[in-house]
Amino acid sequence: MDYLSLIKEPISSELEEFIAMFNESLEHEDGLLAQALNHIRQRGGKRMRPMLILLITKAFGSVTSVAQHAAIGLELLHTASLVHDDVVDESGERRGQASVNAVYDNKVSVLVGDYILSTALLHVSYTHSEQIVRYLAQLGRTLSDGEILQLSNIRNEAISEEVYYDIIKGKTAALFEACAAIGAQAAGATPEQVAAASKFGQNLGIIFQIRDDIFDYYDAKEIGKPTGNDMVEGKLTLPAIYAVNNSDLPSIKALALKVKDGTVNADEIAVLVDYTKTHGGIEYAERRMWEFHAEAQQFIDSMITDEAIKRALQAYLDYVIARTI
Repeated sequence: MDYLSLIKEPISSELEEFIAMFNESLEHEDGLLAQALNHIRQRGGKRMRPMLILLITKAFGSVTSVAQHAAIGLELLHTASLVHDDVVDESGERRGQASVNAVYDNKVSVLVGDYILSTALLHVSYTHSEQIVRYLAQLGRTLSDGEILQLSNIRNEAISEEVYYDIIKGKTAALFEACAAIGAQAAGATPEQVAAASKFGQNLGIIFQIRDDIFDYYDAKEIGKPTGNDMVEGKLTLPAIYAVNNSDLPSIKALALKVKDGTVNADEIAVLVDYTKTHGGIEYAERRMWEFHAEAQQFIDSMITDEAIKRALQAYLDYVIARTI
């Protein structure tokens, strides 16, 4: 099924307008900054988050300049966070393309990220909505908090599913949650509708991240990372958390702790990945995804009346869980 075409169908013209405005926001006359921004602009991506804003806005009203500038502000904030994340993680690649810090250096990357963040604030100010400005400002704080929580959890000996969800809610889910809430707010939705949209977005984000984490147990070049890459970085995600917490083998718990303290080697990672896959970790993570899917489905069934938007949001929800990259 061509999920992306179904998602785009009711917002095709609005999405084209967004892409043009977004690309224009990343243009600059200065040589070095212009080069770095052009490098980022070429990444493109599927535009999943802007599409969510546009769909939710259209579900509760019409897409105006308020929604467009809000979408640009949020996507720019997300872009800036990725530029900064690549510096923190010392990543050399992003979406199959060399990261900004790999092409230039960390100093340039941090400054470019700051420039993009400032541009995000500029665009969100064009909404003239105090509530939307507040959403974006809070999102910036939440994303930073989520990153710090993840870093602090790496060396924490506790292997907790609750902390795993806290980290997701402060990172990936926070972006989807803000998209849905801002989209509803831009349409003038009621507080109850905004809250429901916000929860829908959070569920989408949790599903999105669990699916990403499952990818880490399979070697696929299109995903852009080798098997066990999260463990190399000291991260235990939901499949391993489940398998380890339900294991009675001290050796498995010991391997998990070695992951968290950064002393694990490639052979040991392979053992833990294999154990996770053969002891129900993947199946458990998939069950949890479907539970969050069911929660998100309730929003579509009860809150969305426009049939075209309902089909698009259904395709969006199903794509997030069914995607292979």
